[in-house]
Amino acid sequence: MQLRRLVLPLLAVLVLAGCAMRSISNSGYDAQGGRYAASKSNPFYVGELSEFDVLGIDRGKLVSEQEIRQAIDNRVALSVKRGTSIMLIQSGALIPDDPMVKALEKHYTVGVFSGVPPVVQTPAAGERPAETYARSLRLSAAQGGYEKVVVYWGLIETAQEKLVTKSVSWVPIVGWALPDERQRMRIRLKMAVVDVRSGNWEMFSPEAFEDASFSAYIGRKGADQAQVWTLKDRAYMAAADDLVKRFGR
Repeated sequence: MQLRRLVLPLLAVLVLAGCAMRSISNSGYDAQGGRYAASKSNPFYVGELSEFDVLGIDRGKLVSEQEIRQAIDNRVALSVKRGTSIMLIQSGALIPDDPMVKALEKHYTVGVFSGVPPVVQTPAAGERPAETYARSLRLSAAQGGYEKVVVYWGLIETAQEKLVTKSVSWVPIVGWALPDERQRMRIRLKMAVVDVRSGNWEMFSPEAFEDASFSAYIGRKGADQAQVWTLKDRAYMAAADDLVKRFGR
């Protein structure tokens, strides 16, 4: 009876093991204990696009109050009606994730484009690097017959909690098969919609999604990746629906 009183509270103890963050374009499993930020599970991943480059924002440019007022007065709300042709870009990825493409194809004509950031940006005469890249992006879309450019970024946040079964030292195969860790995961997206003709743009963040799952030493990678893709599927479907609701006017 006394042993039972000691064991039951112990089984309820969870020890926070650590938190980590990774890009949706570099979302593979890191076997080194969740140090996703320092690892590169995708060999083609070299970083993220800057929203400043995508939108053509020059952070060093002097801006007058008159320019701000003119931008407000001349603002035209973006419209992305059903059937619109869009060039889809996932920041950091050679091509966007297939579930996002399929989610948007239910509403639009979708073409895909690389989201790998340029290594060297050579500004055009009289322009800054950000302006040059943004114009090149719009020109590529125009040449392909796309009316809008849709760029999205995403972060996957994880936290692991060790269960007391982590310390079980029976026959190794038995210990490895026991669930000894709970992983909480959240995915957050950010999306930019750019009008190819005018360069006008809008940004929004769809709903964030969370999930929690238990795993054992054996199968940890599979459990992690199943959780990643479950959240990606949910987030991408919600993002497509959100885009339609916001801009389908």
